[in-house]
Amino acid sequence: MFASTPSTAAEPGASPTLIHVAVGVVTDSSGRILISQRPAHAHQGGLWEFPGGKVEAGETVCEALDRELQEELGIRPQRASRLLRVPHDYGDKRVLLDIWRLQGFTGSPHGREQQPVRWVAPAELHAYRFPAANRPIVRALTLPDQYLITPDPARMDEVAFLGRLEQRLASGVRLVQFRAHGLDESAYRKLALRIAGLTRAHGAQLLLNAAPEVALDLGVGLHLSSRRLRTLGRRPAPESMLVAASCHDAEELALASRLRLDFAVLGPVAPTATHPAAAGLGIQRFAELIHDCPMPVYALGGMDKHWLDPVKTARGQGIAAIRALWSP
Repeated sequence: MFASTPSTAAEPGASPTLIHVAVGVVTDSSGRILISQRPAHAHQGGLWEFPGGKVEAGETVCEALDRELQEELGIRPQRASRLLRVPHDYGDKRVLLDIWRLQGFTGSPHGREQQPVRWVAPAELHAYRFPAANRPIVRALTLPDQYLITPDPARMDEVAFLGRLEQRLASGVRLVQFRAHGLDESAYRKLALRIAGLTRAHGAQLLLNAAPEVALDLGVGLHLSSRRLRTLGRRPAPESMLVAASCHDAEELALASRLRLDFAVLGPVAPTATHPAAAGLGIQRFAELIHDCPMPVYALGGMDKHWLDPVKTARGQGIAAIRALWSP
């Protein structure tokens, strides 16, 4: 377990003391998520949040989470796994959210402090106003655990390409990156428009691995290559638009975090079919690199569905792949 951050007063003129907060994502048998509303008089009052509270001196995070959930909701976690660690500076307060996903609990959740509580489907979370520090939690809970990257359509018939993509969408794929370095910009835009129609019809999200203006023009998400990521000094699109990046090391993950991107892809984790002799990061190094990354991160490179459990145990969001997710 992790020791709590000591609670000490800040010196005059110094940054506010970092407050370590244990946060629990509580779900029911149908997958709904429990949120509660902060009191009007509290910091960030009136906004909705995920339950939890300050880690007191001498407590581990799990001990604090157990205590806070009893006090707030009348429940006790049975098991929990780490989801994210999110630092955030509000100006007047600095927090480190240590977020854990509950795998079962005892008791019947209710607002023991008379706070409003509500069970919400993940897709409905965006309808609620959360503190800014909760934004990465909402993103992690609304992203799927599989991220399909399309093969280059220049190497296959367009009708066959679109047919296969529609099959994958019909089978449940809900997050797609259109990557086509073999097409010129005009052909890329034309095919991207057709793909956008397919993904929209299936309720899936599309990201374009292209220049930011192309994604902005088409009204879809943006996936940044690591090369393009390194050229940026600020987020290249509004927060209403999904923006992700390919990363290969701690430096690129840190840059994606500073730019407040929505998620990242990290790899290669394992040897790939195209580079079988090249050593990947390995799942242990993947876990180390994303340990304190305040955003969802997918594992890329040699991934198939057998990697889902190890990646999630390592605190990854899931897997990103071309071949394994493109084939039936």
